[in-house]
Amino acid sequence: MYVSPQPLERRTFLKGIAGATLSLPFLEAMAGGAKGKAQVVPTRMVCVGVGLGFVPKLFFPTQTGRGYDMPELLKPLARHRDDFTVFSQLDHGSEGIEGHRGVHAFLTGILSKNSKSRPEANISVDQKAAQLVGARTRFQSLQLASGAVDSHNMLSWSNSGVALPQVANLNVLFALLFQRTDASQVEQLQVKYQDRLSILDLVKTDADRLMNRVGHRDKEKLDRYFTTIREVENRLTQSRAWLHKPKPVVDYELPKGADGLTFAERVPLYYDLMTLALQTDSTRVITFSSNDIGSDNGGLGVTRGYHQLTHHGRVESYLHELAKIESFHTTQFSRFLDQLKAVDEPNGKTLFDNTMSLIGSGMGNASSHSNKDLPLLLAGGGFRHGNHLRFAKDKGRGTETRAANLFVSMLQQFGLELDQFSSSSGSLTGLEIA
Repeated sequence: MYVSPQPLERRTFLKGIAGATLSLPFLEAMAGGAKGKAQVVPTRMVCVGVGLGFVPKLFFPTQTGRGYDMPELLKPLARHRDDFTVFSQLDHGSEGIEGHRGVHAFLTGILSKNSKSRPEANISVDQKAAQLVGARTRFQSLQLASGAVDSHNMLSWSNSGVALPQVANLNVLFALLFQRTDASQVEQLQVKYQDRLSILDLVKTDADRLMNRVGHRDKEKLDRYFTTIREVENRLTQSRAWLHKPKPVVDYELPKGADGLTFAERVPLYYDLMTLALQTDSTRVITFSSNDIGSDNGGLGVTRGYHQLTHHGRVESYLHELAKIESFHTTQFSRFLDQLKAVDEPNGKTLFDNTMSLIGSGMGNASSHSNKDLPLLLAGGGFRHGNHLRFAKDKGRGTETRAANLFVSMLQQFGLELDQFSSSSGSLTGLEIA
């Protein structure tokens, strides 16, 4: 009788002379399970936010179902058409409406200013998933941006209503993921983390005493504040736990001066590092704000600024240039899907199959400052794809089905047992598991 061996630890390293170590790839022996049975591998989640969205007539197919004609912005994704779903007439209702400022509600379903009375504030779908991951990976989640960080484009929010900082530097990101930390740096970080944790301990010691001395409204404010402190403490504890574990070694180098490159040159590099981060199991949850085109218009061959172009007023010359920018986004996303499909996993599937990848925006039509009918496209992740799903409109209130229903389906597939998130009424009808 075959007896399954004890699975290898997910973090197993080859040890050599002088203490040198090399991380192993994700092996079948790490997944465990009996011979002949499907191997269990992690589910991942990637959410890409595209600035001010997409021109609706260039993004949404006119037909529903599987046989739709590809609109201009989806044509770069044509080779993947059986592996993604397009959703139309989904949005966050009145909870996510505030023009350009509503972009930050993309993954939350609710504006931050309206979230104070909610038990989990305006937590974003990625952070809800990250809570399940916990300390299983070096980074519970990664929040990335393709350049300068705009407060209106923050995608990730904690359950205390705090926007999580984004890494907006390629060299910093590479160092975080793969650069070896020497012994002296480890010691310094150890002291740094301990000092911060000690401060948090002192704060917690006085917290109860202070709570008994203030009124109801102040107690609510303090409770949110202390919730944030607990989140910081958890992340510090997690970071400290990983200090002495070697980082993965990858056969990849950033070009010199990577952060001085144009937007068009930088974005593919972010996607490269995202793929490697998932492949090495450094994280299982990533958000990427692909928005900072820059004053040079990003090397995309346009003559007007991005924001100006989004207010096109249906002027053809504006729409033509804006289409160049928006096609760039879908082209790079398509390339990212290619990369995921090229990585085999122990369960006989690919990294693509085990990663749900969402691209979209909290802006429906930037030209009219509309947050209705958000452009949303989901690829991979174990769902049955190939469709354009269009949902009904509710007179006077925009769409009948909330985009948060999609988030419920994503979170369920990620492994969470829940049937409600933000403004949802349940999971999304029509999106089935493969």
